[in-house]
Amino acid sequence: METPYTDHLSDTDYENVYEPSQDSFLLLDALEIDLKFIEQELKPNLCLEIGPGSGIIITALAKRLSSTLCLAIDINRFATCATKLTAQRNGAEVECICGNLVDNVRCNLIDLLLFNPPYVVTADEEIRDAKSNLVHSWAGGKHGRRVIDVLLAKLPEILSPRGVLYLLLLKENKPEEVMQALTKLGFKSEKLIERRIPDLCKKYREFDKEWICLINQMMMEVAPTTDLVYQGICTLFHNTNPREKEKASKWLEEFQKSIYSWTIADELLQQKRDLHSCYFAAQTMRNKIQNSFNELPPSSHESLRDSLITHIGQITIDTDNIIVTQLCLALADLSLLMASWKQPILDLLDMLSPQPQSMWPLLEILTLIPEEMDSRYLRLGANRREEVHLQLEAAAPKVMEYLCMCMHVSETNQEKILNATLRCYSTWVAIHAIRLQQSAQNPLTQQVFKLLSMESTSRKLHDTATECMCALLSTSLDPQFKLQIFNCICMLEPAYHNSVGTEDIDKTMNYCRIFTVLCEAFFFEMLQSDDMPHYSIKGLDLVLICVGHFDYEVAEITFNLWYSLSEELFQRNNDTLTAHFKPHIERLLGALYRLAQMESDQEGLLDENDSFSDFRRKVSDLIKDVAFIVGSGACFKQMFLLLQSPGTTWESTESALFIMQNVAKNIIPDENEIIPKVVEAILNLTDKTHIAVRYTSIMLLGELCDWIENHPETLQAVLDFLLCSLQQKNGLAAAAAIALTSICSSCRQKMTCHIFGLVNIAGSLDSFEINNDLAIGLLKGISLILSRLPRNQLETAMREIIRFQLEPLAELVKSGPVTVVCKGERTDPAYWVDRACAVIRHTNPDVSTEEIHPTLQILNETWPLISQIMDKYQTDVRVMERTCRLIRYGVRMVRKQASLLVEPLINQMVCLYTLHHHSCFLYLGSVFVDEFAKVDECINGLLAMLKAFIEPTFKMLQVENGLKNNPDTVDDFFRLCSRFIDCCPLPFLQSALVTPIFQCALLACTLDHREANSSVMKFFCNLLKWGRSNNYRLSECKPLVVEIAQQNGEALVMNLVHASVFCLHSYMLPDVAEVVTELKAVVTNEQMESYLKTALDALPRKNSGGYVTATQLQLDEFCNTVMRATAPKSVTVALKTFTRLFR
Repeated sequence: METPYTDHLSDTDYENVYEPSQDSFLLLDALEIDLKFIEQELKPNLCLEIGPGSGIIITALAKRLSSTLCLAIDINRFATCATKLTAQRNGAEVECICGNLVDNVRCNLIDLLLFNPPYVVTADEEIRDAKSNLVHSWAGGKHGRRVIDVLLAKLPEILSPRGVLYLLLLKENKPEEVMQALTKLGFKSEKLIERRIPDLCKKYREFDKEWICLINQMMMEVAPTTDLVYQGICTLFHNTNPREKEKASKWLEEFQKSIYSWTIADELLQQKRDLHSCYFAAQTMRNKIQNSFNELPPSSHESLRDSLITHIGQITIDTDNIIVTQLCLALADLSLLMASWKQPILDLLDMLSPQPQSMWPLLEILTLIPEEMDSRYLRLGANRREEVHLQLEAAAPKVMEYLCMCMHVSETNQEKILNATLRCYSTWVAIHAIRLQQSAQNPLTQQVFKLLSMESTSRKLHDTATECMCALLSTSLDPQFKLQIFNCICMLEPAYHNSVGTEDIDKTMNYCRIFTVLCEAFFFEMLQSDDMPHYSIKGLDLVLICVGHFDYEVAEITFNLWYSLSEELFQRNNDTLTAHFKPHIERLLGALYRLAQMESDQEGLLDENDSFSDFRRKVSDLIKDVAFIVGSGACFKQMFLLLQSPGTTWESTESALFIMQNVAKNIIPDENEIIPKVVEAILNLTDKTHIAVRYTSIMLLGELCDWIENHPETLQAVLDFLLCSLQQKNGLAAAAAIALTSICSSCRQKMTCHIFGLVNIAGSLDSFEINNDLAIGLLKGISLILSRLPRNQLETAMREIIRFQLEPLAELVKSGPVTVVCKGERTDPAYWVDRACAVIRHTNPDVSTEEIHPTLQILNETWPLISQIMDKYQTDVRVMERTCRLIRYGVRMVRKQASLLVEPLINQMVCLYTLHHHSCFLYLGSVFVDEFAKVDECINGLLAMLKAFIEPTFKMLQVENGLKNNPDTVDDFFRLCSRFIDCCPLPFLQSALVTPIFQCALLACTLDHREANSSVMKFFCNLLKWGRSNNYRLSECKPLVVEIAQQNGEALVMNLVHASVFCLHSYMLPDVAEVVTELKAVVTNEQMESYLKTALDALPRKNSGGYVTATQLQLDEFCNTVMRATAPKSVTVALKTFTRLFR
């Protein structure tokens, strides 16, 4: 989260307004930690900061939460003025109110509340006698909680039901008491971040005039002195004035980008003035090598290498870890980039191995070189990686010799060296630089097993040994070595049981991971024979021992293995092979049954957001994947037998029902032995039954919807039971809504006789204790039943259900000016629009082309209200998107019958898009094109719509980072253009719009947003298809497309090649290949070859390190492969291979 600029505020301002201090930045850091939760889960409609001071907190959030209304309230009018200025300076929108605490705020509306309170412990006289309002920003009275306690008392009236408060406290404020007070008020509270800030309560106004002057020299036109840079570092780390720290940070950042930072960083490392200067210098050196290596001429590479080696040679055991890592990383990256350094590993061993104090950094370097080979910063390319790999293989014997020597160090830091040694070994094994075909008697491998077998092994070493073992298992080994490894790992079973006995959960999880990776390493051997099971299948027994552990987090480590096994067995469809694994899956299901059990003292339902609920969701997915191996019916029966066992507790009953719920869908609908008994038992549950058992039972009923559809005699009793549960206020309503939705979907025809009751349910949705998503699900289920009704009943029922949604919408429209829209509340228009949309989308009766669709009349009647919603809430992108979705499904349902609505809709869309640039209007435009562009009378109007869209779209995309910042607009705009090409190609190609659109698409080739780039590539493909030589439809299109291709072909290929090499992810290259293939079908072979060669000639032949990125032979091979390719798949393979030369 970006720290806002405050350079518009002067010293005079800070005489009346609290200056940002370390507590302000602590609160910013806390919000940064929780930013993902705030943006993706909380999604606040209204954010309020109390006492904003200079306004940096609320401004920082306002910049990130563009769709949130951000308010600030302060008793100090100077503070509200300063906050407004700060927001304006940083391009944020913040509304400021001058007032006391939250007197001006309506009840229960605040989703996000921020408060950096006056917390300094002060006497009441100090506050009373103060001459300035500024005292209110820091003076907190007794315990520093004068204002805090007032706020806490009002909190239940302020926060919305899902509201969150971020409160900063001092130790003297007794935070534990505050948290207890919050608990009593019914809130959950937790400590998010804690930091020791010395002398925070002291008033300071210190300025280093000389340093301020120096800091203002932001442009490095002349080389700064080492002393000046050191002074900047001191200010950054030691100055207590936040404004000075910010200036120092910006200046040092600019310094790091300059060419002078190479030599000054080197000097600082030589001088070793203090820890911070060494850290900064080491970090600068690493950063420069990774990102700016091209600044250095090749002649200076050797001196840089020698200097780094000298610095590393001076490292001692007391040197700070961060400095060591940065320096070693710098040298490792240099060795990879520097093509003239032919044997870096052997050279480093020769230079550093004789020095005992260099053992640690040398091991670190040897670890980092293999790890950095695939660094996205270095972009070594395939040729250089292959060259480096050969260097590593050649040096491997010497490295192994050195690693074995390091194991026998008998110093005080023995564990640290051993840990580094095994990390290094693991890295070299992982990249296949060390050959392991010989035997498992390798000293390092033996050491790994020894550490894993010993109870006394420290956790850190145990973790490293585990990583090493997993690396060994992930490497392709010869059969004899694999057998030896397998047997050795089987011998770790006692060590696992010992870790369970000593309750060392970290080691337990390590063993579980090793056993799981072991089975993954032997995965295909296990499956290779359906006659005699392979010996490695015993590894599953080790895994199942771990699944039996009481801690569900241990079992969770194994889940991917079971997913993979079930997928492979399902694909092979071999009953004999599947039978080998049946006993293991039966044991797995038994273990999951035990692990999924709730605590016996659980009083209510599980919290959907806690980790155990998340684990049960994963269990649910796993059961659905593996149940076929043992048979869903057999699993269901086994759980039913457990239910009938004497002395069954409620938690074991619930867990058995939970397992049954996850296999119920796969049981044959005509089963008559067990399910009738289960259904009868559920329908007879009493109110005294534990709430969790009743909840899961209802969910099980929903999963039995296909069985209920096949047994209509049970339907009435099930519906009565679910309706009763739906009206409960104890949490069961949610389960009942889900179950009822499933039954409506499966029993559509048989539910038609219950339509009047269902309409009543649709009118009473807000009386049930369910969220809007579940209400929409119910409306979907009811709408599916509507589709099966006779025409007259359908129209009456549909109109009634739609009326329930539109009447509150009409009230909102009439309610005066737009206030704060509380997302998900009844005052949110999207709340009702989504419900209406569900009804229109899923009411799809069989209607002949001659008949008027029953939805048409409802759309015509609803249009004035929809138009008013779009006008009133035109600034709210979320409401606009939901409204456009409603229109989209309505138009899709009635198709060309909606023609009377097209003109007024387009006129309003164009007007609103010009003002607010909501890309949903572009998407809706593409729906209109799809439905009406084949009607000749509509084409000119649709082209006029496109022309009106182009100007605001291009204006938005042509600014700096316009494409990158507006991917949704790019996506929807080029989807719209593609629809024109699909539905009315000739008018589109003949229009003057096609040229600027094509030029815009050329610029968008480099956009690395998956959906947006896909739309651009599809636009190219759809356009070029009309120029194919074998295209006999609309022959008038061909010359127009050929002309476009000949004029822009070279630029298109140039941009596609550049984007593929430098901008796009590899998974986006198939779309590029489609475009290349289509272009080949339009232009001549000579033209295409010329375009390719021009694009390839523009690529860099050598990298900054001096090595060849792509040889002429490789360039020619790529060109020839593309020219020979007859399908996009061949071009995709060629592109992926070629781009690896530059990555």
